[in-house]
Amino acid sequence: MSKVPITVRGAEKLKSELQQLKSFDRPRTVEAIAEARAHGDLKENAEYHAAREQQSFIEGRIKDIESKLSHATIIDVTTVNANGKVVFGSTVDVVDENTGEELSYQIVGEDEADIKQGMISISSPIARALIGKEEGDVAEVKTPGGLRELEIVEVRYV
Repeated sequence: MSKVPITVRGAEKLKSELQQLKSFDRPRTVEAIAEARAHGDLKENAEYHAAREQQSFIEGRIKDIESKLSHATIIDVTTVNANGKVVFGSTVDVVDENTGEELSYQIVGEDEADIKQGMISISSPIARALIGKEEGDVAEVKTPGGLRELEIVEVRYV
């Protein structure tokens, strides 16, 4: 499997979730299973089945996070010398030339993307159009609604 880019903040968020799952959620679920077992007949024990299902979810999530972290290339954009170009991890302020709307995007890994927070995936059409451009350039993005032209106002590495 190839390496997947992730920001420092994204990696820290995954590590924090992994720590929470391993040190708090997993032991709590093991206790719930033991307690449910003590109640007797497991066939008709709803608490037991719910706890086992929760344990399965937690173990699956732990494996998923460990896999993502093992295949991740952590990129600290504050240490990258990009000479004003849009690169992975950079924050880009743009103006939609069709509507005049001002937008701000940070280009992040696929697992970190959250459009409500202005974080777009490196594989999204907007990010692909912006990569390699610099302030003053216009990026043309083909969308289902037609062609969008985004003028780059500022590129920040935060």
